[in-house]
Amino acid sequence: MGSTAIVGNTIPIAVGLGLSIQLQKTNNVSCVFFGDGAIEEGVFYESVNFAVVRNLPVLFICENNLYSVYSPLSVRQPKNRKIHEMVRAMGIQTTTGNGNDLAEVYEKTNSAVEKIKLGQGPQFIEFSTYRWLEHCGPNYDNTIGYRSEQEFLSWQSKDPLKHCEEKLLSLSASNVEKYHKDVQHEVDQAFEFAIASPFPDPGMAFTSLYAEKNTL
Repeated sequence: MGSTAIVGNTIPIAVGLGLSIQLQKTNNVSCVFFGDGAIEEGVFYESVNFAVVRNLPVLFICENNLYSVYSPLSVRQPKNRKIHEMVRAMGIQTTTGNGNDLAEVYEKTNSAVEKIKLGQGPQFIEFSTYRWLEHCGPNYDNTIGYRSEQEFLSWQSKDPLKHCEEKLLSLSASNVEKYHKDVQHEVDQAFEFAIASPFPDPGMAFTSLYAEKNTL
């Protein structure tokens, strides 16, 4: 429903959406994704607390990739602290899983959504994963000293797409090739459509924009 570059700022937006869902009595679930760095923002705790108190249909998913920009968990969190255990102390059901296992991510996310729809309150999942590229940009940054090449290669060997492809290939190589072609065709069509489309009217830049006017 919205996003911002400010760390953790989408979390209260998701909770507000959860409140809207509850008031409108629909069967939807509000889901928000954030990193391990965002759980160090005060708004995270305020949002989880409010969601628990109001029993809101919100699924919090923490993608723990071990780093906040260039700072590892070891310099940001006490030794041996587990994020999902800490969050559980706030009265929310939590679980953890391997974020590089597509099947496990699906199963645990699906289970959490079912619990929310059964009225068991908001849910929190911590998925362990890793950032391959630099914090912001398309390049590798293993040479600047905040992480080792060995650590990087260890996580690279856990590539979820590669492992998933291997499982699919063991079932049917021809089907996987068909999916590759279908997806590539869809991507090519999207690019062709974008290139051929005219530029929008400049006035469109001012639609759906809202600002608050403060008077002193």
